[in-house]
Amino acid sequence: MTLAEFLDKAPLRRQLAGFFVVGCAAALTHLSVVMLLVEAFFWPALVANIAAFAVAFGVSFGGHSRLTFPVRPSRRAAARYRFFVVAVSAFILNQSAYAVGLQLFGERFYLPVLFFVLLLVAAATFVASRLWAFAQPDGV
Repeated sequence: MTLAEFLDKAPLRRQLAGFFVVGCAAALTHLSVVMLLVEAFFWPALVANIAAFAVAFGVSFGGHSRLTFPVRPSRRAAARYRFFVVAVSAFILNQSAYAVGLQLFGERFYLPVLFFVLLLVAAATFVASRLWAFAQPDGV
């Protein structure tokens, strides 16, 4: 993908809107799972965050592969693998930043810290998803 294609405003606006909607659904799923595991089952927040990532990945890939960056069924397996690499990389960044945030602000603020970490990681995820994870070769 060229820089001009990346900056093409109409598809970019549609993708940003889709990314926002799907990202909000995945983030809400992620936050809800963390809150459930911490509050109801007394899991440590960082451990609950790992389980929440796994659940939210399904929501995220399903939405992005159908709405944000539509992928042909024949290309879905390759896109799932690449998106998994992006998501795991983002999760490593997420988990590291979350650990630092919890150290700085304390476990008491586990949800606000996680919310802001998820927002920061989202921008990098969008770019990597658009340029690599869901990129489809021309003519395929």
